[in-house]
Amino acid sequence: MLFIRRLVFRSSIRSQLRVFCRTMSGSNDDVIEQIVCKENDIPDNGMQEFEIGNNGNKVLVVKQNNEFFAVGSKCSHYGAPLVKGALGNNTVRCPWHGACFNLKTGDIEDFPGLDSIPSFKVSVTNGNVKVSAKKCALENAKFVKPLTKRNPENKLTFIVIGSGPAGTECVEKLRQEGFDGRLILITKDSYLPYDRTKLSKALSSEASGILLRSQPFYESGDIELLTKTSVESIDTSTKVVYLSNNEQLTFDALFIASGMTPRSTPEVSKYDNVFTLRTIEDAHKIHQSLSSDCHLVIVGSSFIGMELAAATFSKVKSVHVIGRSDVPFKESLGKEIGERIQELFESKGVVFHMKTSVKNYIGYNNRLSEIELSDGQKLKADVCIMATGSKTNVEFLAGSNIAINSSNGTIEVDKNLETNVKGIFAGGDVANAPVYPSNIKSSLGHWQLATYHGKVAALQMLGKKTPIKSVPFFWTALFGTSIRFAGFNRGHTDVIINGDLENFKAVVYYCKGNEVVAVATVGSDPIAAQFAELLGSGRTLNKEQAIDNKWLIEEEDTVVCTRL
Repeated sequence: MLFIRRLVFRSSIRSQLRVFCRTMSGSNDDVIEQIVCKENDIPDNGMQEFEIGNNGNKVLVVKQNNEFFAVGSKCSHYGAPLVKGALGNNTVRCPWHGACFNLKTGDIEDFPGLDSIPSFKVSVTNGNVKVSAKKCALENAKFVKPLTKRNPENKLTFIVIGSGPAGTECVEKLRQEGFDGRLILITKDSYLPYDRTKLSKALSSEASGILLRSQPFYESGDIELLTKTSVESIDTSTKVVYLSNNEQLTFDALFIASGMTPRSTPEVSKYDNVFTLRTIEDAHKIHQSLSSDCHLVIVGSSFIGMELAAATFSKVKSVHVIGRSDVPFKESLGKEIGERIQELFESKGVVFHMKTSVKNYIGYNNRLSEIELSDGQKLKADVCIMATGSKTNVEFLAGSNIAINSSNGTIEVDKNLETNVKGIFAGGDVANAPVYPSNIKSSLGHWQLATYHGKVAALQMLGKKTPIKSVPFFWTALFGTSIRFAGFNRGHTDVIINGDLENFKAVVYYCKGNEVVAVATVGSDPIAAQFAELLGSGRTLNKEQAIDNKWLIEEEDTVVCTRL
């Protein structure tokens, strides 16, 4: 039996703690030492946050195997309180989006986000647990590991193609792990790597507000960024990359994270008021085209389409969503959640046309005016957004001998993300990679998993064999309702619903035979994070344990446990 406990201290217990602070000299190295609790106040596998000093800063104290650890109290991604997350073996996982941090070092081990969190010294004397923390670390919830500088004596060249989460994490991890050869990141984009997930939620986002790292950051690690540059071809025999600027680069190791491009057709792309969403420029064009008298039609009812519908609804006169399936999100979240989300959108005034398709796009002088559906209905369309999926960016691999999956156009890789060509790796959306723990190959298109691929690829390029061991985790927020998902529900046979889905407080278990392979939660944090931690530790959950959330035991106001 495994217990994962979160101890919630009552104020009466806190008042009994003997606390003292001592500030050591040195303005930049000021250290606060404080007794936070008694040794026996926290049970094994328990955690609690404590305020340190006089400025409201907090640390998370964890007890595992009778050893104490102290780290920053907030996730480096969006600041979620880690005390409400899930404990693993020497790790703590964020309750909101599943990022995972090492308790000893504070290093980020799984994603999203890029930053680590600070770690602090803990000592136990005469039964008192004391935390020693530098003020600067207390005041900064994020910790950025330093980057290695380039060594001119090292003649190796590593190239990364693509500036999405996989490529961004790969170049950063290479420098953090000590690679001091030449390092080049190539991207078609006009900007430094940025958070694309924010575009569908805020079309007016400026690059400066969503950059993942600044220019000085990349300069600090001598990372060469080639923006507005595409790879035209690769010669795998001579290990040469040919670029759109007529430059040729020789490489010793290569990571391909070229991602995907939204699908469209010549039939609709000829219209000036039809858009897809991939880049900041795309988002700005859509934003500028919307107005209070605009009739917006969105073709596609999965994440991009639905997030855009929620983000644009208050800015236009009407929003119509066209989908081929019975309900939105059916392929990713299933019919049950899809039905309830559709009801939520309809209550806001969004109109759905499901189990249908577009028969004809009608327009004049390069402007779309109407969309005719397969049932004959016609929709007025001042603006149309195509959210009908994506195709892989692999055209430049023609003739390269790199194996491409014939069914979905992804790059075939093994458990180490290596292609069939030694020294060339691929990851992120463009890779057909094993999904943990089933090891079924797929391209999932998750920000979290793509970032993890970047980390794994960097380690492989350095000769540090690191098989994929990350549980897929994704999320969305629609009209203030957050949905978390953990696992891999491809081929699931049935679902178990616990809670009140009508009022968005429920857990949906996706089952394949007798095994629970994934969960989706609304209003039920941190259950998705706990499930991700369970799978990540190599354990399983069966249907009997999922019924009525039997694997979760809650003792009101004191301990939260996970039992198997």
